[in-house]
Amino acid sequence: MASRRLALNLAQGLRGRAGGLSVPSRRGLATPHNSPSSKTETTTLKNGLTVATQYSPYAQTSTVGMWIDAGSRAETDETNGTAHFLEHLAFKGTAKRTQQQLELEIENMGAHLNAYTSRENTVYFAKALNEDVPQCVDILQDILQNSKLEESAIERERDVILREAEEVEKQLEEVVFDHLHATAYQHQPLGRTILGPRENIRDITRTELSNYIKNNYTADRMVLVGAGGVPHQKLVEMAEKQFANLPSKAAVTSAYQLSKKKPDFIGSDVRIRDDTIPTANIAIAVEGVSWNDPDYFTALVTQAIVGNYDKALGNAPHQGNRLCGLVHKNDLATSYMSFSTSYSDTGLWGIYMVTDQLSSVDDLVHFALREWSRLSGNVTEAEVERAKAQLKASILLSLDGTTAVAEDIGRQIVTTGRRMNPAEIERIIDGITEKDVMDFANRKLWDQDIAISAVGSIEGLFDYSRVRADMSRNF
Repeated sequence: MASRRLALNLAQGLRGRAGGLSVPSRRGLATPHNSPSSKTETTTLKNGLTVATQYSPYAQTSTVGMWIDAGSRAETDETNGTAHFLEHLAFKGTAKRTQQQLELEIENMGAHLNAYTSRENTVYFAKALNEDVPQCVDILQDILQNSKLEESAIERERDVILREAEEVEKQLEEVVFDHLHATAYQHQPLGRTILGPRENIRDITRTELSNYIKNNYTADRMVLVGAGGVPHQKLVEMAEKQFANLPSKAAVTSAYQLSKKKPDFIGSDVRIRDDTIPTANIAIAVEGVSWNDPDYFTALVTQAIVGNYDKALGNAPHQGNRLCGLVHKNDLATSYMSFSTSYSDTGLWGIYMVTDQLSSVDDLVHFALREWSRLSGNVTEAEVERAKAQLKASILLSLDGTTAVAEDIGRQIVTTGRRMNPAEIERIIDGITEKDVMDFANRKLWDQDIAISAVGSIEGLFDYSRVRADMSRNF
């Protein structure tokens, strides 16, 4: 579907509308602002649906959406791709609204309606002016509970999704990370792609789509989220009215049980050599941490120490990260990106590297893993403090806007059961020391098995055992 980011187009004239902030014509020096503290409120309805909001009394817009604890991980090998297929069909008409009526209704409000699917979640959300929130909630309940799933729409979207799969296959980063999951979690739900294999997309039937809704779109696995100018109690009242008939629970299927079993991380590699691609695209990862793990923020700080690099940026040689300086000085890579990807019970912590210096691929991998080894015994206070500052800024900047706040609330409550507010997160990050980073690196990086995914001109990438040996390098 469309991008997860929604454009926020607020004209200056909106300030004069109902709910707007009245600004005095004159103001002297800065004065304290005694607004109510922004906090996340939650209520669980009788049927098990959770309603969670962060109310901002001066916001003129709101984002409301449904976060569902089911994605591609809740599928089977035969039904892989169903969750994403359903996301496409959600906007193609309901028992109450045709596709055209749905589109006109959204257009006439000036609202945005969107959806996306991940490995563990499916999300449907809308962004609109505060006075249109009840209408948006009505639309959300309609597409979630009454989608028609017409055969003609299924056939049309089948072709659309196949074309989307072709586009994804052209994005090397997406390809590399899909293969990384597939090799790290072989023959397990987390190793499957979100779109599913082509044969599944061609064969998915209305029955499979209906069964996925019946088995996963239940109140105990759903969170209705509101962020912005919608008061908590108002959204609770809307939920009680619109989602009262939502099933409380579904029969526990073998697919659901398997999706909740902690996957085994498998040290392995997958390589797709294609010399027509002018670059080597390589991802290397160890088993990371889950959202709930006590090391979650330590993993992020450690990731920030390794940092990111892009040769095209003017600040590339001046970022302060040791690996950045070494890579730039020796022209080893076009770019690299460290990552810490978390799931409900596991994660992947690693680095994604792109280089057109094909004779230096082994050097690039060697120095990246040597940096990982260094983290186990030689981390300075200065680099930890810089990483912490970058992480805090990144988290706070990512919460700019009601949609971003709604995503944060929905993801946290679906995966952990509660939302940590930014102040709590900041306190935890502030408490991380260089000793914590070295302890994390000793347990998670030093001499640990790795998963490798490589695509492109990768002849210069040494065999798995040679790369694996660099995971315990003494200086």
